[in-house]
Formats: sequence, structure tokens, C-alpha cells
Amino acid sequence: MLHLAKDGIFPITKDKDGKLLKELPASGLHVAGTIQGEGKLNGIPSLFIRLAGCNLHCTWKTLAGNTCECDTAYAAFKVENSFSLPIKEIVQIIGHNRGNIDHIVITGGEPFLQADKVRELCMQLKKEAHFHMTVETNATIYVEECAGMIDFFSLSPKLSGSVPPAPHADHHNNTRINIPAIQSFITHARENKKDFQLKFVYSGENDVIEIQALLRQLDGWTNEDILLMPMGATPEELNLSIPKTLEHCIRNGWRFCDRLHISLFGNKQGV
Repeated sequence: MLHLAKDGIFPITKDKDGKLLKELPASGLHVAGTIQGEGKLNGIPSLFIRLAGCNLHCTWKTLAGNTCECDTAYAAFKVENSFSLPIKEIVQIIGHNRGNIDHIVITGGEPFLQADKVRELCMQLKKEAHFHMTVETNATIYVEECAGMIDFFSLSPKLSGSVPPAPHADHHNNTRINIPAIQSFITHARENKKDFQLKFVYSGENDVIEIQALLRQLDGWTNEDILLMPMGATPEELNLSIPKTLEHCIRNGWRFCDRLHISLFGNKQGV
């Protein structure tokens, strides 16, 4: 069994038996699937599997002075509507909704909290079809056996701007960066001819100093692997941080990371 967030497998149009669902997916489209909205694989048709639970509790201050929680707080630490499904059933649902989609994104929450089950899921999906598997992780936990089944690592280390207020501040601050785990993902990717990205949220000038300091502790990356993403859960919030994000990308030779799904769908879940 895998523990899923409330949107679970998305966007889909059919159930595990291949029967049409009564309502359209949150995307509003008459087809299963969406596009990857962030990173090197931006724009590629994909199906998402969102797992519940996270070992961090991220909260940012926007440039407008507002508090911005993790954009998937409902999956990370507000999991009242989460549920569990057998791996076999997840594979069936994916099979009935894949169409011409070859990319599966496993996200969260933090997927490596369920590493053994994620590994089993990837094995089963790869038996069914030649799926390309992405995992989106905060890179605080590395499990070699699970990493071996993943094709692309989207690593999102959390900077000090993500530290929440008490009572979660101390735990978050003490565990948000794990250099050996990050390096293990990079080394695995390089040794096994896979790809990865280091994706950071820009929330202020100090973030750039922290990123530069973190990168000095890591080997095996190039500037093309470093992505800087504007903070915000709405187009209006993004527009406030895009100019400075762009400036720092150009100054440092990093990639600008769009949030295409927000441009297309706004601040919606399950798209």
C-alpha cells in the first residue's frame, strides 16, 4: 500500500476498472494527464502520483510580506484527506489513463519516506510499459535501492527562508539540508547516465548566498543543473519575484525555472 495525498493520481478520467469518472479532472480537459510545469522537463505530458507526508514543514515570506506555506501543504502536513491504495490498483489506474503519456512524476510530500513502496511501484510500472520515472524530493533522504528505479531526480533543498515559526522551526532548520544525501543523488545520476536538477525557490537575496555556499560543498554538477524558481502560488505573487529571479539566473549562469502550471491553471490542486 502507498499513502497518497487527496489528489492521489492526477489528472485522470478513468477509474481502476477503466470506467469513465463522472467529473472532468481539475485541469478541465477531456483527457487524462497534464504537463510537467517545472524544471528541465517543463512542458512534457505527464501523469502525477502525489504521496502524503513530509519530514519538513516549509513556510516562506513573500516579497509582498505575506506568509506562503508549501504549495502542497495538504500533502505534506495537512493530510486529513489522505488515503492508501494497493500498488496493483495504482498501476491499473495509470494503465487506463496513460494514452500516449510516457512520463510519470512521483511527488509529495516527500516520496522517500515511502522508499520501499516507491521502488516496488516503479518496478511494476516499468513492467507494464517503458515509463520514464521522475521523483520530486527535498533531498534529505537517500535510499539507493529506490534511486535505482528512478530516471530523473528533481532535488529541491530547502533554504533558510523556508523555516516555519515555532513549534516546527528547530526540527525543520536542523534537517532541511543533508549534503551527503544530495551528493548521493548527484553521484548516482552521473554514474548511471541519468539526469538530475537542483531546484531552489527564490524568496530573497540571502537565498543566492546560501545556494552558492551549498554548491561549493557538492561535486558533479554544472550550471545547467541549477534552477532558480520564483516564489509564489499565484501569477500575481510570481510576478513580484520573477525580475530578481531572472537577474540572479543570468548573473550566475543558472537556469530560470518557470512555473508553467500556475500560468495555465492558476493556484489549483490536481492539475
